[in-house]
Amino acid sequence: MKCKVIDGLVKEAGPTRFVVVTGGVISSVGKGILASSLAKLVEAQGYKVGAVKIDPYINVDAGTMRPTEHGEVYVTADGFEADQDLGNYERFTDIVTTHKNSITTGQIYWQVISDEREGKYDGKCVEVIPQIPLEVIRRIHEVVTAQKPDFLFIEIGATAGEYQIFPFLDAIRRMRFSGMPVRVVHLGYVPVPDKVGEQKTKPLQRSIFDLLSVGVCPDFVVGRSSQPLDDDRKNKIALNCSIKRKNVFSAYDCDLVYEVPVVLHQQGMDVRLLDEFDIDYHESEEYRKWEALVQKIKELKDEVKIYIVGKYFDTGKFTLEDSYISIIEAVKHAAWHCGAKPVIKWVDSKEFEKHPDRLNRLDDADCLIIPGGFGASGIEGKISAIKYARENKIPFLGLCYGLQLAVIEFARHKCGLADAHTTEIDPKTKAPVIDILPEQKKNLKDKNFGASMRLGEQPATLKEGTIARKYYGTENISERHRHRWEVNRRYVSELEKKGLVISGINEDKNLVEFIELPESVHPYFVATQAHPEFKSKFMKPSPLFTGLIENGIKKKNKTN
Repeated sequence: MKCKVIDGLVKEAGPTRFVVVTGGVISSVGKGILASSLAKLVEAQGYKVGAVKIDPYINVDAGTMRPTEHGEVYVTADGFEADQDLGNYERFTDIVTTHKNSITTGQIYWQVISDEREGKYDGKCVEVIPQIPLEVIRRIHEVVTAQKPDFLFIEIGATAGEYQIFPFLDAIRRMRFSGMPVRVVHLGYVPVPDKVGEQKTKPLQRSIFDLLSVGVCPDFVVGRSSQPLDDDRKNKIALNCSIKRKNVFSAYDCDLVYEVPVVLHQQGMDVRLLDEFDIDYHESEEYRKWEALVQKIKELKDEVKIYIVGKYFDTGKFTLEDSYISIIEAVKHAAWHCGAKPVIKWVDSKEFEKHPDRLNRLDDADCLIIPGGFGASGIEGKISAIKYARENKIPFLGLCYGLQLAVIEFARHKCGLADAHTTEIDPKTKAPVIDILPEQKKNLKDKNFGASMRLGEQPATLKEGTIARKYYGTENISERHRHRWEVNRRYVSELEKKGLVISGINEDKNLVEFIELPESVHPYFVATQAHPEFKSKFMKPSPLFTGLIENGIKKKNKTN
């Protein structure tokens, strides 16, 4: 049922129940993990869940932001470039996100201004309040109409008290005031100062007061801390912030983020959340499977070493693993299901450009990944790493740019095309084995950088008898994409003659999607133009990552 708004109040809505997650005290407090964990627990009860991430930045989407600025750009099924938290929702649950599941301030203002220019406000004065909150509500109900979830989890980015999230909080206030089934879960940081030695709840209380000041009263409070909240702290939060004591919970640091649903379930938060909507809780086989996998992971002893050779690591003096968060999680999923603890090593590809003699450090790797990326920085180091993996039979997986660089490496060193390159880096190369898609040339010429790549789910047909076909187990598959350049079809025949296998193609556009070397030549040398990491889930790993880890374990066992 569509949302109907009259005089700033929601008068009609569907049967969907809404759970809003806010954060306080510090950023990156874990709202996405909390929302995903609660969604998983509700989904395990047999309900269809959905998720919306609201981001306060002016960017229309995350596509033009540097990975070291905002973390990984996540790609939805329909090709929207979104915040990485949408990846959390998909990894934890059966949710498949689209552009509707991501709302930004940029989108909202763009739409309101466009509507005003088109006369849709009938000459009224258009103001931040109420027009911006009402546009937020309209978009939330677009998700309800399109995806029809029983529960919609809404994560509001930024922290309570920041001015830029006020319109979003006002939207939630209006939804509740209209009588809609909305419950608010507030997650706040509870520090333990070194010189004090005890948990201090004042910052969390202050963040709750910030919510109350704009008319939003949390139904649940979750304290994020290094260790579980004790009863004294919970009682203080409940009393001072007018929260039911039974609705105060603890989300303490876990080595495994997938343990968070277990931590919340053990405290009974899923039972209380359902009770707030007058729904009875029942024992769930799906939850038991999740809990059993978490326990299995905690007991693993064997390790497998995965080297990731990339360039989006450094931000100041820190390593920003969020640049590759989906790859990291896909590696973990596959390793755990293969019965091993993943040990991920970061290698800056620029190191191999400065010190080629250090390539032999890859001998210590059980397997190697070359992730996606853009630009010239570090790519010769990546190409050198690919050559080393190919010649030394180190299990290898190339993703997007990783496939393109693998083709360049093979063309240079097996096909004798010394000048082989991508026109992205060398537009005048004599051997453009990687070239831009024809439709992308105009986008670059017009500086149309936002949401203009080849994006989202794209089909591929896998060749019988190949490694890719073996691990996917079917002929026709689809994976998500994000790129402008492709393998130049003019060189395919030459590459194949020298032993490169084109194991998957997009038949509609005759594009190369998967390449590999025969198993008789290399145990596992596979690359894809796609980003299979975006579809990997905790309970269902990506096939290509599973293949990589399986062969990495074989290499380790053989070496030992």
